[in-house]
Amino acid sequence: MKVIAMIPARYEASRFPGKLMQLLGSKTVIQRTYEATVQTNLFDEVYVVTDSDLIEAEIKKNGGQVLRSQQAHESGTDRIAEVARNRVFDIVVNVQGDSPFIKKESLQQVIAQFNDPAVQVGSMMRPITEAEDIQNPNVVKVVVDLNNNSIFFSRSVIPFPRDPQASSSYYEHIGVYAFRKEILLHFTAWPLTPLEKIEKLECLRLLEHGISIRMVLAPEKGVEIDTPEDLEKARVLLGL
Repeated sequence: MKVIAMIPARYEASRFPGKLMQLLGSKTVIQRTYEATVQTNLFDEVYVVTDSDLIEAEIKKNGGQVLRSQQAHESGTDRIAEVARNRVFDIVVNVQGDSPFIKKESLQQVIAQFNDPAVQVGSMMRPITEAEDIQNPNVVKVVVDLNNNSIFFSRSVIPFPRDPQASSSYYEHIGVYAFRKEILLHFTAWPLTPLEKIEKLECLRLLEHGISIRMVLAPEKGVEIDTPEDLEKARVLLGL
């Protein structure tokens, strides 16, 4: 089974433009993410997928591999699908470019799910421990069945605690996806679905087409660089 990683990377980000080229010590965010992915030793190939000359130059000058996307895309998944179509592989893992603290153990667990031929897509979740995060619509929640297949994703509180005396666990969806090639190409060719439009969550497109996502429990989420404040947190975490 050939497993590759693709790191979609665009320069312009709505909340923090140019964040992937920000420095974390002596290295940029995108370079640290690329190196962390390579150093897991889980992948036959690792690529940064970008339409940015700056990001391409940054990765190549440090010996990394880059694939250029040519079209405008709404999501990183669409970006990797464009270049994945003409590459040979069985499984592709979409690693977010702003995740310099990606962990080998979590990625390994996701990849292992594909030993089950029924699994088409894999992703990660982590326990939510803060009450404010359970209520926060920016924290995407997921509920799973007894086999850890996704039932639903929502910005709302799921499950809803109708009985306040009953114990309930809450999980945040971590946006790392792994796809079999065929389902990646199908998924990105499908139009937006009704629930996806309402919640603004692309994973719901899979559920609305009857494709469940095998979820694995990840350790505590590392810092993702979405804002300048996140960048400072990452610098502190690295002791910079």
